[in-house]
Amino acid sequence: MFVLTAAEGGPPMSVNVYIPTPFRHLVGNRASVKAQGGTVSAILDDLDTQFPGFKAQVVDASGERARHINIYVNQVEIENLEGESTALKDGDEVAVIPALAGGAATTMTPEMVERYSRHLIMPQVGSSGQRKIIESSVLIIGAGGLGSPVALYLALAGVGKIGIVDFDVVDRTNLQRQILHQTPDIGKPKVISAQETLLAHNPNVDVVVHEAPITSDNAFEIIGQYDIVVNGADNFATRYLVNDAAYLLKKPLVDGSILMFDGQATTYLPGKGCYRCLYPAPPPPGMVPSCAEAGVLGAMCATIGSIQATEVLKLVLDIGEPLVNRLLLYDALTLEFRIVKVRRDPECPLCGDNPTIHELIDYEQFCGSPIPHRDNPTGG
Repeated sequence: MFVLTAAEGGPPMSVNVYIPTPFRHLVGNRASVKAQGGTVSAILDDLDTQFPGFKAQVVDASGERARHINIYVNQVEIENLEGESTALKDGDEVAVIPALAGGAATTMTPEMVERYSRHLIMPQVGSSGQRKIIESSVLIIGAGGLGSPVALYLALAGVGKIGIVDFDVVDRTNLQRQILHQTPDIGKPKVISAQETLLAHNPNVDVVVHEAPITSDNAFEIIGQYDIVVNGADNFATRYLVNDAAYLLKKPLVDGSILMFDGQATTYLPGKGCYRCLYPAPPPPGMVPSCAEAGVLGAMCATIGSIQATEVLKLVLDIGEPLVNRLLLYDALTLEFRIVKVRRDPECPLCGDNPTIHELIDYEQFCGSPIPHRDNPTGG
């Protein structure tokens, strides 16, 4: 809760302040805050003290309340009461509501301008690009080895909404590479540990947790809420599921994978190929070991994860050349990067000329192995 000073000359009143979506980035993405003050004017002054830049969204250049801003006390517009001098009592609700036209740009607070200053001075980003980042939403599959650096760098960059899908709990073996989690987090759900870490780095972002395995039953519902999907899954069943769901929903998919000293990364855009074009069928069960079976160099996660995060930001900003129809291969032992061309397969059952897959299938049957559950996770 946010404690504000009381209005001068009266006892402190506990007031609920409703924050509409366009202003929530100013108050840590909260829908409402608790405030103390005896009048509407006092509430506005103290909100600005606690959240620098808040009042600048409410007043015009002369310091008067802007004409596109309405303020309500208990759902009654203050022009029908006593204006900003309207007295408040315990339990009242104050709502500051701006006019909406469907395309208002995000306003950055002084704190945000300072936080993102190294982006703002880049001509390829600037203030308009940073607003795009703030207004974007990204879903990350897995809060493990790859999901950790991806989530951290996207949160630090200011991505406004970050979804985390995971159902595992933090284990001591995770700490060798999964930088979202620390020793005190052992036994804690990974999504909660991830949320706490990301908000500690940047309280301006909205971290949404999906503490469940992603399946054919919930994939459309979860993925549909986001602009871009990042796949950090550690099993083939989930990889094919996320690929198919992202394609059918026309969502860009940034894919990455690691094992031992090798890493891969690529980006799929709707209509320009998919994971099935690259790998039409999964390997037989047991042929390709998991990280839990063969191991992975912890620093590999940072290399591939940071590439995935960079791909996301390039897509958001619409700059550069993303890894579309290209597969990046990384050999850490020789420190060599190779890029091979991949193409959309006209015979692909999902994105080909005559697709046969129009809905999600039974991926456990397709891959010959189950999508992991909490009682038998593979560990990313």
